Parts: sequence; C-alpha cells; structure tokens
Amino acid sequence: MFAQERHRKILAALERRPSLSLAELERLLKASAATVRRDLTFLEKLGRLVRTHGGVLHPDQARGEVSFDRKSRQALEAKLALAREAAALVKGGETAFVDAGTTALEVGKRLLAMERLTVFTNSIPLLNERPADGTRLVALGGEVRGVSLALVGAEALEWVNRIGIDVAFLGTSGIDPAEGPTTTELSEAGVKSAIVARARRVVLLADASKWGRPAAIRYADWARIHDVFTDHEPTRAERAALTARGTVLHPVSR
Repeated sequence: MFAQERHRKILAALERRPSLSLAELERLLKASAATVRRDLTFLEKLGRLVRTHGGVLHPDQARGEVSFDRKSRQALEAKLALAREAAALVKGGETAFVDAGTTALEVGKRLLAMERLTVFTNSIPLLNERPADGTRLVALGGEVRGVSLALVGAEALEWVNRIGIDVAFLGTSGIDPAEGPTTTELSEAGVKSAIVARARRVVLLADASKWGRPAAIRYADWARIHDVFTDHEPTRAERAALTARGTVLHPVSR
C-alpha cells in the first residue's frame, strides 16, 4: 500500500472515531509499527492529527469537546445499531426523555415514528423532527449550548423537576468502567443528573469509543443506570462492575 493511501485511511478512520491506538492502526493498514509511526509523524507535521502515548487523536478531540456535527459522523453504524435496539424498550402510552447526544438523537427519531408517546427532550436537532400522529414532542426550556446543541441551565432543570419519565435515554462523553458515565461540562451534567433522579428507567447509550476514556465530570454511578446498550466488548472486570450495581448490559452487533 502506498503512503498516500495509508494517510487517507488513517484520516478517514479518525473521522469515524476520534482516537485510535497504534495497534488498531497497524491492523487497519496491515503495516509494521515503524511504517505507522513514520506516517503519523508526517501527518502530525501537517496538523492533521495529534500524537499521544500509544495512539493518536483527531485535532478537534485534542482541542476539547467535539462539535455536534462532527460527533454525528463518528461511529455512525454503531450509533444506528444501538438506537434500533434501545428504542424497542419503549411501549405505547409511555413518557420518554431523549438526551442531546448524537446516539440519543437516533433513538429519538425512532420514538417519534411510534404512536401514543410523549417525548421530552433538550436536543435542538430532535425538535426539527416531526412526530407521528398521537405522539407529543415537548422541549425543555433553557439556554442553547452551541457545541452540543443542548438546552441547559436553570430553566431546563426546572422543567425536569416537573415531569415524570418512564424511560430516559442518555448519552455520554466517556465511560469510567468502574464508576460510570461522564460528560465534559457542568451545565449538561446537571441536566443529566436531574433526569437520572426522575426517571423510572435510565438507559445509557455508549459506542465502543467511549469506554475507558472518561471525561472530567461523572453525572451518575452505575447503581443509577438500569441498562447499557453498547457495541463494546466489556472485559470481565467491566462486566463485574456493572453486575454488582444491578446494571444490565445489552451487547449490540453493528
């Protein structure tokens, strides 16, 4: 494989997943470790990626939280599979909450195609979708956070405290396998934590890229998460941490 083709493959992989290990790149390129390192050095000089210990990051990931638009293009196949499986938990007549994450958005689209539901959300993109006849779509109040297109702040929290939720679908910026889901920003953590406290059933949506890469703020521990839908293959220790806290793991194939 020529160098230019390897470079294209590396950059395309980083568009799908914001971080990759050297071992993953060696398998992807079918190249030696020395060849991969030369490619990464070249691309880093061009500013197309950021080298880390044992891997690489997309430049947006290194600068901080990734934009909603870029997140929506990453791990898309996995997100669609997770959404398809998770949405099946909801039955007609129930009330659901849909978080502002990109995987949750895919769940929300499926819920809005169902009849006789009430769907609350703080997701601006989901509010652009049209619900089926007999299904209500209700927005939380609040301030729009530009990077994630989420409604947050005091008004959003006030809304959460007024509503009853049968099933809540939450996303995550990263997962601490021993402790629980995390996010990058306090205002979003506040809304997520309030939803966790109100919902009868809390469903976490997490593609494989989120595991073992926790963000700064943990918004719930595993004991408050009832179900986890993921395409990640958990280790024995990760499974034990979830089982000990009563969290049900739903492995999903892409």
